[in-house]
Amino acid sequence: MIGWGQLATASWTFLTNHARVLLCIAHDPGIRLRDIAARLDITERSAYGIVTDLVRVGYIVKHKGGRRNRYQIQAHLPLPEPTSRERTVGEIVALFAGDGSAPP
Repeated sequence: MIGWGQLATASWTFLTNHARVLLCIAHDPGIRLRDIAARLDITERSAYGIVTDLVRVGYIVKHKGGRRNRYQIQAHLPLPEPTSRERTVGEIVALFAGDGSAPP
């Protein structure tokens, strides 16, 4: 049986970096790439690539506001994984964010 201490020091994460970036954006739609990178302990280049991936497939829309970007999660879109019931991006963000920060 695995104890809590073993789980807390696991060398892997439960969520992918793409999901973690999506949660950062859900909490702060105006978050900067450098802040995403710092929060997730990834490089700024990786954060940029992940945000670019999410924009390219339509899960987030990037709005330019001066020198800053704001992101809007497209909560109605289905997840890319086949399941018995299609889940939307918004349902998953709401589940993991747990604080009502998911977009309607």
